[in-house]
Amino acid sequence: MTIEDMEQYGLTKMSDEEMHDFVSTQRMGVLALPADDAPYVVPMSFGYDGASTLYFTFVGGPDSRKRTLIERAETVRFLTYTAQSAFNWESVLLTGTVERVPEPQWEAIRDVLETAWRPDVFEAARESEAVVVYRFTADDWAGIKHTGLPPGFDADESSA
Repeated sequence: MTIEDMEQYGLTKMSDEEMHDFVSTQRMGVLALPADDAPYVVPMSFGYDGASTLYFTFVGGPDSRKRTLIERAETVRFLTYTAQSAFNWESVLLTGTVERVPEPQWEAIRDVLETAWRPDVFEAARESEAVVVYRFTADDWAGIKHTGLPPGFDADESSA
């Protein structure tokens, strides 16, 4: 079924403004990197500049699979989503390019980097491990949501 086919069940495409508003309220998502055997998928926190750019902070050495794959990737995808229930959820899928941000530029993006949520274990590791920042520029945005009532549930009848 296509998204258009699913509209009768309450699924809708998000507008550009809705997608940007949604991404600006999120701090976690799933980064998909191309790999030889299958896509390499990893949860990531991110900072968002409010326009078209996400920033990822990687903690760990240069031999990590994630760093190796992102360094050679031409195109990557990033999914952020929220699901309150089976009938109330939203997701935005971004496709774009990634480049390493040179350390001298980190100060200029400090405010954006500080908005990313990080587990305590990663914060502690930042003090002793190598840290690298990547800039993800989203070229394509696709967002869908379902914020309706379950099928067969009529709000007018329930208030009677």
